[in-house]
Amino acid sequence: MRHRLGRRLFQLYAGLVLYGASSALLVKAGLGLEPWNVLHQGLAELTGLSIGVVVTILGACVLLLWIPLRQRPGIGTVSNVLVIGFAMDGTLAALPEAHSLAVRIPLLVSGVTLNGLATGLYIAAGLGPGPRDGLMTGLHRRTGRSIRLIRTAVEVTVVATGFALGGTVGVGTVLYALAIGPLAQFFLRVFAAPPAPGRSAVVAAGSPGRAILRP
Repeated sequence: MRHRLGRRLFQLYAGLVLYGASSALLVKAGLGLEPWNVLHQGLAELTGLSIGVVVTILGACVLLLWIPLRQRPGIGTVSNVLVIGFAMDGTLAALPEAHSLAVRIPLLVSGVTLNGLATGLYIAAGLGPGPRDGLMTGLHRRTGRSIRLIRTAVEVTVVATGFALGGTVGVGTVLYALAIGPLAQFFLRVFAAPPAPGRSAVVAAGSPGRAILRP
């Protein structure tokens, strides 16, 4: 059991660090960000804070919205708030500026692919959803609306708001929207923990498919 918990914690924190790093690659590429980071970047432009600090602050604010929705955070939820923004700012500080498309396009493709890998890692750990996912599932439970509808409405709202504030929307945003589902699902299967003794492998194999693919 200790070995299994150790593996899950390693997956969680490796996934969160890589998620922050992948988001930084998309920022450096400058060809469009994933929906929530469009908002984060727009707020960073408005406030003068680093985008990683904005990720952390907004994540904490979203987590507070769990209280009226009666959602329970896990260690993965709290770690999501604390780790991703720090990893994102650290990676942004370490990377040089990218000016030519010959550099920016590989950064974009690498960022989207790494994001899918990171998502598979931390969700497969099963230690709690990200604060934004919990907001969507909580709204689903309280309103009875489909998760697909709620997620679409929330993400359209954050993209529109972020874009109005100066966040980057572009081909990268579209590529991310199309690729992240298949990539994350693939890596979920790669990193899924083996079934515990006495559990059916069929049951264990079915669980990753119910995960929501966003921190």
